[in-house]
Amino acid sequence: MKRVVFVGSADFAVPSLRALAGAGYAVALVVTRADKPVGRGLVLSETPIKKAARDLGMSVFQPATLRKPEVLDALRDARPDVIVVAAYGRILPPEVLALPPRLPSGYYGCVNVHGSLLPKYRGAAPIQWAILNGEDETGVTIMAMDEGMDTGPVAARRALPIAPEDTAGTLAGRLAPLGARLLVETLPGLLDGSLVPRPQDHALATLAPPLKKEDGLLDWSLPSRRVVNRVRGLTPWPGAFTFLPGGARLRVWPPARVASWVPDTDALPGQVLDIRRDGMVVRSGDGAVVLEQVQPEGRRPMTPWELAAGRRVAKGDRLGTPLSSQERTP
Repeated sequence: MKRVVFVGSADFAVPSLRALAGAGYAVALVVTRADKPVGRGLVLSETPIKKAARDLGMSVFQPATLRKPEVLDALRDARPDVIVVAAYGRILPPEVLALPPRLPSGYYGCVNVHGSLLPKYRGAAPIQWAILNGEDETGVTIMAMDEGMDTGPVAARRALPIAPEDTAGTLAGRLAPLGARLLVETLPGLLDGSLVPRPQDHALATLAPPLKKEDGLLDWSLPSRRVVNRVRGLTPWPGAFTFLPGGARLRVWPPARVASWVPDTDALPGQVLDIRRDGMVVRSGDGAVVLEQVQPEGRRPMTPWELAAGRRVAKGDRLGTPLSSQERTP
C-alpha cells in the first residue's frame, strides 16, 4: 500500500483527499494551513481540508512554514512514497520536493492537482481568471511538480466547458471532483513508470495571480460582457462591488447579464438607466448591464427594485462614484 502525504487547504482539494482514501492509499499525514480568524468576531476557522481529514480519521499537521527543520523531520517521519498537493496556496520548497523517492520518470515524487489546462493559468487563481477572461473552456491538470509555480511536466489533462451562468464557486465545484477522478486514474502510472509526464510549452503559459479584496471593484467603463464576467469570476470571493451615491458599498451578486436593448442616451458609465422588477440597468462602456441581485453594506441580498423602494438608489444615479443625492442626473 503506497503511503501519501497530502498537502492542501481549500474546498477544491477535498475531493482529491477523499478519492485517495477511497482508492486504498494510506494517507499518513495531511498538511494544511493554520486556522485563521474570520468574520467580525474573528472566530478561528479551520480549513476545509482539516475538517475533511478529521472526518476521515487522518492525522493533521498545520505548520506555519514548510522550511523549518522540525517540519521537514515530521514530513520525513511520515515516510511518503508520494506527496500529493492540491490548492495549498504556497510553493513547496526544494527540501520538501526532494523528500519522497523520485518517480520512475526521474521527476520529483510530488504530484499536483491544478484547476486549469496547463500551461494556461499558472498561479493561485486559475478558476477565477478563466471566467474573468471570458474563456469557454477550462479543466484540470495532473502534473509532476518542480521548483516553479505550476511549471512542472504534465501527466494528464481533462477539459470542462464553462457554462454561461458559472461563477468561480460553481465552476470550482465541478472541477474539484473531476481533478480527484483524474488523480486516482493517473497516480498508479506515475508511480510504476508506465506514465511519463511531458514538459510544458512555456511559450504558451499565462498567469493567474492571486486576487485581492480591492480587485472586486467594478469598472463600469469596461464592455458589458467583461463587467458580467467580473461579477461571475469574483463570486464568491473577493466579491464584485460598486458604490452607491454617498459612498456606501454595494455588493453585486450574480446573475448579471448584458442588456439586450439600450436606450439612446448620453449617460455616463455606471449611470442607472432604469430600475425594473427584473433588474437594474446600468450603463457600461459599450452598452448596459442588468443587475438582478445586490447587497448594501450590513444588509441582506435583495433585488434592485427593493433597494430602490428603500430610497437607496434611483434612476439617474451614477454607481461607482460617491456622489451625493443632490448630484443625481434628472
